[in-house]
Amino acid sequence: MILNHYDEADLSSAFGIDMSPVEGLEVGAGWGRVRPGVSSTSHQHDETEMFVIVAGTGELTVDGRTCRAGAGTVALFEPFESHIITNTGDEDLVFFTQYWRDTERARLSAVSRTRPHASGRPQFVFSTPPTPNGDLHLGHLSGPYLGADVYVRYQRLLGNRAWHVTGSDDFQSYVQAAAARDGSTPAETARHYGREIAATLEAMDIEVDQFTVTSTDEEYEQGLRRFFSRLIASGWVRPAAGPALVDGDDGQYLYEVAVSGDCPGCSGPTGGNICEECGEPNVVTDLVTPRSRYSESEPRVVDMDRYMLPLHEFADAIAEHYRSGRVPVRLRELARRVFGRDALDLPLSHPATWGVEPEQDELSGQVIWVWPEMSYGFLYGIERLAETVGESWSWDEPEADWKIVHFFGYDNSFYHAILYPALYRLAFPEWKPDIDYHLNEFYLLEGEKFSTSRQHVVWGKEILTPDSVDAVRYYLSSTRPEDERTDFRRADFEHAVAETLVGQWQRWLHDVGERVRRDYDGSAPDAGTWTAEHTAFLARLSLHLDEITTALNPEAFSLRHAGAVLDAIVADARAFSRQQSPLRDLPEWDSEARTAVALELAAARLLGSVSAPLMPRFSGRLIDALGLAQLDAWPDTVALVEPGSACTLAATDFFTAAHPSPLLLDWLRDKVAKLTQQPADGDIIHKSMPALGMSSLAVTTLQYYLLTELKADVPLDVLVADVPLTTVASRLVERVDATVLATVAGEAA
Repeated sequence: MILNHYDEADLSSAFGIDMSPVEGLEVGAGWGRVRPGVSSTSHQHDETEMFVIVAGTGELTVDGRTCRAGAGTVALFEPFESHIITNTGDEDLVFFTQYWRDTERARLSAVSRTRPHASGRPQFVFSTPPTPNGDLHLGHLSGPYLGADVYVRYQRLLGNRAWHVTGSDDFQSYVQAAAARDGSTPAETARHYGREIAATLEAMDIEVDQFTVTSTDEEYEQGLRRFFSRLIASGWVRPAAGPALVDGDDGQYLYEVAVSGDCPGCSGPTGGNICEECGEPNVVTDLVTPRSRYSESEPRVVDMDRYMLPLHEFADAIAEHYRSGRVPVRLRELARRVFGRDALDLPLSHPATWGVEPEQDELSGQVIWVWPEMSYGFLYGIERLAETVGESWSWDEPEADWKIVHFFGYDNSFYHAILYPALYRLAFPEWKPDIDYHLNEFYLLEGEKFSTSRQHVVWGKEILTPDSVDAVRYYLSSTRPEDERTDFRRADFEHAVAETLVGQWQRWLHDVGERVRRDYDGSAPDAGTWTAEHTAFLARLSLHLDEITTALNPEAFSLRHAGAVLDAIVADARAFSRQQSPLRDLPEWDSEARTAVALELAAARLLGSVSAPLMPRFSGRLIDALGLAQLDAWPDTVALVEPGSACTLAATDFFTAAHPSPLLLDWLRDKVAKLTQQPADGDIIHKSMPALGMSSLAVTTLQYYLLTELKADVPLDVLVADVPLTTVASRLVERVDATVLATVAGEAA
């Protein structure tokens, strides 16, 4: 028998409250005391844990959801659930806890499709508002915007409420510089590029639920002034004199785009206020060898009053904030460097003519710095969103159950993950924001940084069309710079489209579709007799479902991993198809062959379902070609296609190779010219076969030439489509072996 009694004398500090162990119970156990008004620190672990409240009253907050607790309450926390216990009464809150490891329970919690996703809570997914000083290039699109879009699409398939919120960051100093470059005004420049940015996001199928245009919204400016007044009222933000940098000739104030130098942290080249390489902030006066963009003269240091925040005083507050939510190691390490300084007095206002001035008139001619402004802008976006979704959310009354998710580039990490939580603490002392952070590194172009000044850039509009958008989303997902810098190479992209999407994905889908058309009258067959290979393949598909679910869950969110799983599904399906092919024409194994086809269709269904967040158009076409209702929920299991479903895979083109081979174009042009008795000139390749008057006999003859000369079995549907011959040639790429084509072309020459 083991007896243990609660004894205050045995308590010691742990998790922000008082705890004492209970030994000998074969599981971890202990007593806990929470004093009035005190909360434990948020934490999570792999053990299952149970609380039994024996005295007092309070609240339990689990993964951001809060419920009341009092004497007699029993609570069980699943592995990895973050939990906080708070005493809301006047007497001590006393509880008994037991905790134990259950590896299977921990595994199920880790891959759960409900627990990690703030079920029932509103999720506001923020991507860094783009600066309207230019359009978006692939480096921009690969990062916050694609990430936030995929995240929201996945969460909605889980049945959760999630919205993508962003806007145009109009009051940036970079907008003013672009306006001077273009001979325009900042307002006109912001308006022009804001429209271009919105159009590029739309072309990328990136859906934004609230896009705030900051410079044209009067309510935005009024609210921003009120938010800044809250910061001043906290007593931490106040006018203070400090060193500032000005141009050596005319004394113009230098910050952000107006100054460059070497980073005081990593010694690399940097602009004013933030280093893109190491992520650390600078206050301009600490730049090594600073250079003004206004003159060749050496900048001068002067004393200047600005609204200042002693950010170094908030190290403990940020550390406490990081105990809840998803905070990557890179951000924790950056915070350690930032708060390792003796001091960081950060200006929150700057002398400028473009921006929003504070309500207070103590420092005339200064505007609220756009980066602190953005912390308000996110909350304002929630309020504006509320008007369209029938809610009553308000920026100045943030709610405890809000789940906030930030997507941003590493160069913006300081602002999102250090400055903003500090500002929220000042503006809303009672609010403990629950924020997940998702960052990306730089996406390079041909091994170097994207550079508009050197024209080293691929703009979104250059490459995005209705036919290419899913291929672009696939490739950017598969090469996304999540934990390291990655590279976009145009040749690699075109190779991925031609060899992977067309040559593997589409070729397999067309092949299984052709077998369904030929052997089962175009209807999905029911499974027959199962073999060990069949059940093994089904098990592999189930593992792939678990893998991509894990890849899209918040804890391990990774588009690169998700893209790799999509490739793995196709690779496994193609290998299984090759393995099962010897049975296809053997009557005595008809039942087993039918099961194999049913399983390939199940793989296609899985591919169509789990590709939806990454490649929505492809997903919709594939689900439709399988004769299924459009996807409205994330799959729980791998399912067969319902027997009898109309399958049009063979006649559905999902991708188009960027550039069909000139040899293939020449071969097709010459054959069509011969069959239509027209000159084989350059114009014929831009016309469709119906427009060229191709008879059914002529099309059938062309089909015969393809089979006998190029060894390509091409359905008539592909040949009679009312599209130019260039498009037909693109659709033939996957069906024509390049070696055979080269041989035929060589013989003709």
